[in-house]
Amino acid sequence: MSNFLQYTVFGVMVGAGYAIAATGLVVTYTTSGVFNFAQGAVGMIAALSYWELVSAHHVPVLLALVILLVFGASISGALVERVLMRRLHGASTERPVMVTLGLMVILTGVATLVWNPTTTRQVGNMVNGQFRLVGINIQYQEVLIIGVALAVAVALRALFYSSRTGYALRAVVDDPELLAMSGVSPNRMSQYGWILGFMMAALAGVLLAPTQTTGINIEAMTLLVVNGYAAAIVGRLKSIPVTFAAAIGIGLAENYILNYIVPHVPQTLVPDITNALPIVFLFIALVTVPAVRLRAAGRLTTVRAPRVASGKESLVAGVVFFGLAIVAAIVFSHTVFRGTTILALGGVVMSLGIVGLSLVLLTGYSGQVSLCQFSFMGIGAFVMGNIAGGGSLLGLLAATLVCAAVGALIALPTIRLRDLYLALATFAFASAVTRGFFADGHIYGNGGLSIGRIIVPGVSFGNDNAEFLMVTAFFVLAALMVLAIRRSLFGRRLVALNDSPAAYATVGLNIGFTKVAVFAIAAGMAGLAGALYGTVQGVVGQTDFEIFPGIIFVLFVTIWSIRTVSGAFLASLTYVVLSQVWFNGLGLFAGMGIILIGRAAGGILGIEALQFQLPWVKRSVTGTEGVTAGRQGAIPAIGGETRAAG
Repeated sequence: MSNFLQYTVFGVMVGAGYAIAATGLVVTYTTSGVFNFAQGAVGMIAALSYWELVSAHHVPVLLALVILLVFGASISGALVERVLMRRLHGASTERPVMVTLGLMVILTGVATLVWNPTTTRQVGNMVNGQFRLVGINIQYQEVLIIGVALAVAVALRALFYSSRTGYALRAVVDDPELLAMSGVSPNRMSQYGWILGFMMAALAGVLLAPTQTTGINIEAMTLLVVNGYAAAIVGRLKSIPVTFAAAIGIGLAENYILNYIVPHVPQTLVPDITNALPIVFLFIALVTVPAVRLRAAGRLTTVRAPRVASGKESLVAGVVFFGLAIVAAIVFSHTVFRGTTILALGGVVMSLGIVGLSLVLLTGYSGQVSLCQFSFMGIGAFVMGNIAGGGSLLGLLAATLVCAAVGALIALPTIRLRDLYLALATFAFASAVTRGFFADGHIYGNGGLSIGRIIVPGVSFGNDNAEFLMVTAFFVLAALMVLAIRRSLFGRRLVALNDSPAAYATVGLNIGFTKVAVFAIAAGMAGLAGALYGTVQGVVGQTDFEIFPGIIFVLFVTIWSIRTVSGAFLASLTYVVLSQVWFNGLGLFAGMGIILIGRAAGGILGIEALQFQLPWVKRSVTGTEGVTAGRQGAIPAIGGETRAAG
């Protein structure tokens, strides 16, 4: 009985930490209509800063809290709202998701540069000592966390429902114009919301930091509040009491499972279960709790779907592209950069380009936000390495089909999800695969999984030249397939689904089938890319397909243009180049790029000044584009695809 009580107290304490972070998410969403994916990263920065102040420079605890919360978190929250979020007024849910993801990778990138990830950093309890109650030892630190969480929940509930400021905070998203007419600044209310959200994230990070017995890890602390995401979803992103209760329940469930169930499973599975628990809670919350109607900040503006090139135009562009690849193979035949041949790097570019094409199809055309394409890529590489020795066309086919099947299985329980909720679901899947499946030593082995070059009777792909041209051919074929799908009836249905799911269902079309089909196709493409990536690299491991590089790559595609084939290629090219030049700076580049194009829905390739006319494509003229855009011409993008000016 004493063990049960001890586990219960600790579970309530951990849940209280989740509750603080979750209520911050609810406050931010309530006041701005934006779900802050960077909430965990803010807490991580606060935890490391707290260590820096208290442990490294011996600043008193209370003074450190004042510096972090009153100055650091509040000023940072105000700046983020003013510089980033206010620019998204009138955007759909998809764009704030990308911007907050960009903020997350910026913060993790900064943390990596400032604090060496290989150094162990631990902080002690804010208050030391313990007392006995009902036969168990309770630490004052546990009481402090629980008490702070209760105080925060009660204070926020009173603020939102018993004060004029609270009414204004809740009204700012629903009708900012009406709020302004009452004499209250909508911008100021939204800024208050972000300040409160950042303060809650920082407070959660500081309070949970002493519970990290293995030290403050950048990635682990960033993902620690995933359970906070689940609690916020259970509270439907609006109810602070329900969110608080859900967080406590999740903390209890997690602690009971770790202490009563995990000790009875094989030791080899313990790390997988421990890492996967937060993701499982989030996924269950997403697929079982009725989704609240998503809101966007301000009136939605619309963008006309890009015109896709004809079959002839696409074929000509594909032939030209492959011809340029042949020239590159001749010119860079023996060129080496940092121990790797240029053509091997080119093969990586082309394989990642296929992943980018899967995002064009899934996110760019149908509007389904996916953060797990690297996970499918890793599964594809694993299948390829275990079929016929890893160097057969059968392996490519198996990798494609297995990933398509897995993608369909993931899509089935998430059929009703869209935008933010689908992004969270794919985030949960990517985290589970990274921290559970890929982290298992039996998957890739200690030295990585060996994957041989493709063997075709009469044709040798043993050298980098032939391998590069083969992967390029697959990229061109994948691009032609994506463009052909876009021109087909199914492609027009994808665009219609993206434009208005309600209207799509009203005319009798099956939303569920369309979502599952496009998700399966995109997953199969990512699996094929993973298999090809393995043949180029020769050996693949866990670090090739982790969640953060996957998110960064999605941001790169969004920066260039997630609606065009050329955007997919340029994203893969810049991603590989930057990873070779400064790998630790990838997140910073991706985050800053997303922030800089916060107003450009079409990405860099949607900027009018960068558009040009390919000689074999006829110029066409479209009408008005969206609410705020004037008359624009549909200008062709690189690779034979045309796009409307963003």
